[in-house]
Amino acid sequence: MKIKKNDILTLDKYINEALYNSKCGYYMNSNPFGKDGDYITAPNISILFSEMIAVWIISFWENLKCPKKFNLIELGPGNGEMMKQILKSFNRFPAFKNCCKINILEKSNYLKKIQKQKLKNKNIKWLKNLDEISKGPNIFIANEFFDALPIKQLIKKNKKWYERNVKFSKLNKPEFFDVLTDVKKLEKKIGFKISYKQKFIEYSPLTMKYLKKISKKINSNSGGILIIDYGYLNESMKNTIQSISDHKFNDTLNNFTQSDITYSLNFKLIEKMIKKLNLKVAGITNQKNFLTNLGILKRAEIISNNLPFSKKADIYFRVKRLIDKNFMGDLFKVMFVAKKNIKFQTGFAN
Repeated sequence: MKIKKNDILTLDKYINEALYNSKCGYYMNSNPFGKDGDYITAPNISILFSEMIAVWIISFWENLKCPKKFNLIELGPGNGEMMKQILKSFNRFPAFKNCCKINILEKSNYLKKIQKQKLKNKNIKWLKNLDEISKGPNIFIANEFFDALPIKQLIKKNKKWYERNVKFSKLNKPEFFDVLTDVKKLEKKIGFKISYKQKFIEYSPLTMKYLKKISKKINSNSGGILIIDYGYLNESMKNTIQSISDHKFNDTLNNFTQSDITYSLNFKLIEKMIKKLNLKVAGITNQKNFLTNLGILKRAEIISNNLPFSKKADIYFRVKRLIDKNFMGDLFKVMFVAKKNIKFQTGFAN
């Protein structure tokens, strides 16, 4: 899509063009991860993060009674670092590894090339869509996947609802532009009253689309999805959209296609979607509790044993970034969604 002067796009279409335009979208032409990119994700901070996810996956497989074949699907794996470390962990469990079929869903061809280079000679299937997943139990992993999907915003003014749009009055200076909308039509479409007790609505239609497909896979063949993302647990929704460029906050309407645009997930809203799809939220906590329950501090102690002080300090500083409430520990939430008959609490039990 080529944007012309005076074009008006709904906010989700604006974000989709900014991030996923096939020719100039932010994720389609660059590697935003790491110190040389625009931001750093947990798998790039410490390999222990990926090790803990591997521990959780193996434990869940055991809970599913060790199926001879099952699908592990990572949604939006970024630069492939987490899967690389997860596979290293799997090598220590050959019986499990032989049962595991690795699948990756990635929209960006640019990032796919990076992933394939990092994960070469591995038995991995890159999916075009979730319909390509073969039959069998499914374990989905979504680390910072949903926060990168386009969102809609609706604002209540004088008892009327308006949808946030972006107007390109000047091509290099887009501006927000709110348009009167019928919220009841939206609620009929999504199947629940999203406006109840709200003054502001922020949600992703694409998140609902993905969760519908994932729920069908889980309900048909068993399994679950682990969602790790920055978000909040309040009933009231709020404006959380933000843009990041070169590790700094950036105006959402500046640097179109050249900066990241994300938002914080409202996990209460995700929970409502999940219930509508006949699944259950089997656990929700913050990243600190999840990683600590899985034994990240004990693992740090083991691998730092007999190391020089500087290396030991580096390991613990990286773990601190993952679990300290002033870093990622409370900012990131972890939600486990599963088929209703599944009883599995690893990582979530108090």
